Amino acid sequence: MSDDSPPPDVPSDEPAAVERTELHLAYAGASRMSTSEGSARLALAANILRSPARFDGVIHDPIRFREAMSALHAVVASDMRYQPKDRTAYLAYVRMRRESSGLDAWQAQREYFSWLLRNDPLAFVILDPVVTVHPDQVFFEVFSKDEGAYAKLGVDRECFTTEAEPTYGTTNIDFSESLYRGLQQMRSYRETRLTIGSEGVGLATQAAGQVLEKTIRVPDSWLRGFLQVQSAAALPRDSFSLAPIDLYNALRHLRLHADEKGRRRGLRVELMPGRAPRLVLEPWNVVIPTTAGPYKGKSAKVARVWGRRRLMLLQRFLPFVEEVDVHLLGSGLPSFWVLRGRGMTLTLGLTGFTAANWSQALNFDLLLPRKTEPGGKSLDAVLAHLAGRWSAGIGELAKSTKLPWPALTEALQLGCQQGRIMYDVAADVYRLRPLTEAPLDLGRLEFRDARERVAHDLLVRRGAVEVVAENRLPGAGLELTGRVTVREDDREYRPKMLLADEGQVTRAECTCGFFRKQGLKAGPCVHLVALRLAYAAREADRAAGRTPAEAITAETRAFSRRDAKGEDVYEVTLDRRRLKVRWGRDDGPPRLQTLAFDSVEEARAAYLGRVSDLAARGFLDASAG
Repeated sequence: MSDDSPPPDVPSDEPAAVERTELHLAYAGASRMSTSEGSARLALAANILRSPARFDGVIHDPIRFREAMSALHAVVASDMRYQPKDRTAYLAYVRMRRESSGLDAWQAQREYFSWLLRNDPLAFVILDPVVTVHPDQVFFEVFSKDEGAYAKLGVDRECFTTEAEPTYGTTNIDFSESLYRGLQQMRSYRETRLTIGSEGVGLATQAAGQVLEKTIRVPDSWLRGFLQVQSAAALPRDSFSLAPIDLYNALRHLRLHADEKGRRRGLRVELMPGRAPRLVLEPWNVVIPTTAGPYKGKSAKVARVWGRRRLMLLQRFLPFVEEVDVHLLGSGLPSFWVLRGRGMTLTLGLTGFTAANWSQALNFDLLLPRKTEPGGKSLDAVLAHLAGRWSAGIGELAKSTKLPWPALTEALQLGCQQGRIMYDVAADVYRLRPLTEAPLDLGRLEFRDARERVAHDLLVRRGAVEVVAENRLPGAGLELTGRVTVREDDREYRPKMLLADEGQVTRAECTCGFFRKQGLKAGPCVHLVALRLAYAAREADRAAGRTPAEAITAETRAFSRRDAKGEDVYEVTLDRRRLKVRWGRDDGPPRLQTLAFDSVEEARAAYLGRVSDLAARGFLDASAG
């Protein structure tokens, strides 16, 4: 595409089609849990369309393994999107049950999957768990249907007694609801054996009718989210530790108190060097002091974690946890919670948004490179080293590949985004783990949909998007006004949106024909997406220090300082030649001061002076929250 060519054509009067990738799975039988009086066997059927990965060993602690796998199932089964009541699917399911009542178990199961494909395609938008057998551990990976949570359960080889040498590799396993119920039968007094691969369930042939096949039509946005969460784990982050009782106290308060509609629902983390981190539950402002040790970072900051109620998915494994590590990428961005307990490590990644929250998803996308080429010699060198070692730290990879640091980090990020390797947050190593047997179509995964592709073209290649004004509305959020100039239409569009504190768009409008006809029912228009991308890019530049002070004409910074009685908050807004300062107690009405200056330069100098003064007085920068 040349610089003068128009952007791709996007239908303006029809909803954007959801692009999907078809993945084929086949199992030589169904996974099952078989028990006898003194022993039990958990046989996990592997995908026979992939290279074999096999494992056979006796589990030393069946109860701990049972609870860890149950927490993993809670993640893959979670879907926190709003679901309106509709009995159509239920009535179709009842009819299917009546029609298949005379079939045997295998026929009924195949008939059930065929019915799902016809009547409930969304049931197939999730991959069966991905299991990888490595020399040091066996680990399982899942991603929730609503793109809100990623989980990895790693079980060290020391947790098993093995006789035969495993076959290292990656595959999918059949993980049905009946298998989950079978897991609940694990007991400490039974010797329990875990088998992965066709040997564990007995070989079968398709002619014999024993092959269980699935065709999963995975939305490309879901697949991108799965890959991006793992890639984001390797980005710079703030880390600290919690004691298990600290996390329990936070979950206990969430379990006993319902959220209050219209008020903040985040989990604030206040980090100050040399002091123990503090967890603050909103909107109640309940402070939970932590006991695991002081924060070792270099600067004080406040981060807000969204999706806090997803932490309840960890509750079954929490009694067996000895240590909790938390890694934060920033407010509203993914966070990783690593729970360690005697050879088993459960990593929960919270994206901070769901599939429906397009605004926060765009903010997340800007963290990662958009490249569709395979990766070149740098990635090939990384893969060649991992092919013989299976896992390696970044220092070992730098020494063996002799790549410059920027080229190495870019190759690792691309490898994660392409699904060829993954970053293990808990062990701080990169692992060879191909998500699928066949290479993914990287061109389809570069953007979430066609509108985002056009918006990115308008912003990056054409420079046609401008954030005209920012206006902070107390109690509502940040109001953004933009200007998008489209040369082909010979028009200037004016998108406008209100960003809530959670990063969601609570109100939006645009002067284009698509928005006048559809509103937000068919998703945001190209110009709203472009405005959100422009604002996120500007905030990312400011946070990274890439925006010179003389270029700032509109900006809002928030600060907070906590004492024994509560919290003082300040909000300083620069709007060209005006400076607005709001301050007061967090639980009371704010006071407002508005100053007008003769020039933008004078207003900017006063704004930067206020920011420096608040930082010197011990206020924490909570702007991103």
